[in-house]
Amino acid sequence: MGFGIHLTLTGLPYQAHVSSAKAGVDALSRVIAVEEGPWGVRSNVIAPGPIAATEGMSRLSVSGSGRPVESFIPLGRQGAVQDIANATVFLFSDAACLITGEALVVDGGVQHLSSLQFPYPDAVLDPESVRKLFKGKL
Repeated sequence: MGFGIHLTLTGLPYQAHVSSAKAGVDALSRVIAVEEGPWGVRSNVIAPGPIAATEGMSRLSVSGSGRPVESFIPLGRQGAVQDIANATVFLFSDAACLITGEALVVDGGVQHLSSLQFPYPDAVLDPESVRKLFKGKL
């Protein structure tokens, strides 16, 4: 399933630009945590997974698999924007006062799957054969 998992943890075809940018943000956050920590600055990253009704889901989710997106998510549902807001509130709260330099993955457990259920390697070897799986976004 090609949706917005933490792309620095795994590879996803056609997402080199996004993976590289996210890796840079993650690295910058860890450096800031170390350099600015002595002054009380904490730096963390939120890595959202499949969040319903977002641009990422409209671009990266595949259709034609015959399975609903939720069937690929261990917790059985797509996230909501409110789930990301809740993670943000947590990281800014005193409950997270000793957390710094971390990437908090909010994805319903998707990162722990051994496979993304993506039609690979056919998608890479013959992109035309899987073009119809995408919602006209390729």
